[in-house]
Amino acid sequence: MGSGLAESTLARIAIRVDPPVSRITLHNPPLNVIDIPMMEELARTLADIEPRPEISTVVLAGEGKSFSAGVDVAAHTPDKIGEMLSKFHSVIRALVASKKVTIAAVHGNCLGGGAELAMVCDIAYTTESAQWGFPEIKLGCYPPVACTALAALVGQKRAAELILTGRTIGGREAAEIGLANRAVGDGELAAVVEQCIASLEKLSPAALAVAKKASYTWDSMHFDKGLARAERAYFDELMKTEDAHEGVRAFMEKREPKWSGR
Repeated sequence: MGSGLAESTLARIAIRVDPPVSRITLHNPPLNVIDIPMMEELARTLADIEPRPEISTVVLAGEGKSFSAGVDVAAHTPDKIGEMLSKFHSVIRALVASKKVTIAAVHGNCLGGGAELAMVCDIAYTTESAQWGFPEIKLGCYPPVACTALAALVGQKRAAELILTGRTIGGREAAEIGLANRAVGDGELAAVVEQCIASLEKLSPAALAVAKKASYTWDSMHFDKGLARAERAYFDELMKTEDAHEGVRAFMEKREPKWSGR
């Protein structure tokens, strides 16, 4: 433990700062669902970390049995959808724009917005038993971040299949297709993350920051425009369909949706 160790627990996340590492743990039992208060805490925490030169690495993990089962379905209702997408995507944009090296440590469920959080981190390690997926289509919705950036990670055909069928894949397949860097046994995840941190600690934080920026130059131009278009289609087209409202309503009412195709 370094002398700079500091821990704090907010309502939805826990933060542990031990320079040069800051660890952010999603803490919203039982499935670490990402609700609007968690989005606000994540945005605030990332904004606090960014100007601190003594921190070069950020680790994102989940407390308990899951990384995160995704964004709160209750936040997909017409009255909340605007605030939800705006706040969630501000967290995504902060991770993408960060000068820190970001590492996702994934176990258990890593679904929907949870998988989007993990996939935009620079490095992602997963347990083999973890379950990854983008099930939004089953609610009559779609995942805007995955629609924008998943193909760059796993290829167009794999991205289309994951987004359009909503199927769930295990950690090993997630690593094989490039959604994660490496899949390990359940008891090995912490050691692999620490190994990566130890490697990064030997390197120049200034060089890492510029190398990260340079390596995403091409992607970031497309990501910004693509995410803005995916958001616009969500509001202008998806939210005007009856099926999007029916899918969310059916989930909340614990019944099968009745699609009208409109």
